[in-house]
Amino acid sequence: MRTYLTVILALGGLGATPVIAQTMSDMKAMPGMAGMAHPAPAAKTGQGTGVITAIDTKADTLTIRHGAIPSVNWPAMTMTFKASPPTLLHGLSVGQTIGFDVRTQGMAAEVTAVRTK
Repeated sequence: MRTYLTVILALGGLGATPVIAQTMSDMKAMPGMAGMAHPAPAAKTGQGTGVITAIDTKADTLTIRHGAIPSVNWPAMTMTFKASPPTLLHGLSVGQTIGFDVRTQGMAAEVTAVRTK
């Protein structure tokens, strides 16, 4: 009995697949629906203050132990950022306290300006 139920459910599921695919295709064709499947997250900017814990000039990254940055909804943490442009890393050193500007989009974050303290 269990085998027959499994076969019936499997066949029923296969029969529904084209209907679901067609429905999704129809939705994408509706005006205003094309971009709704994966909307790009909006970029956010903010300013923070922190201490440099690592600098990687080969990867153009800067690791900062920083306080909360409310404008991008971040608590205090230690995080590695891409330096944009990479020349921001010139003249910085581990242990240095800095102010910085950050730009986030989704999970990506980059430091766009550094102010030495």
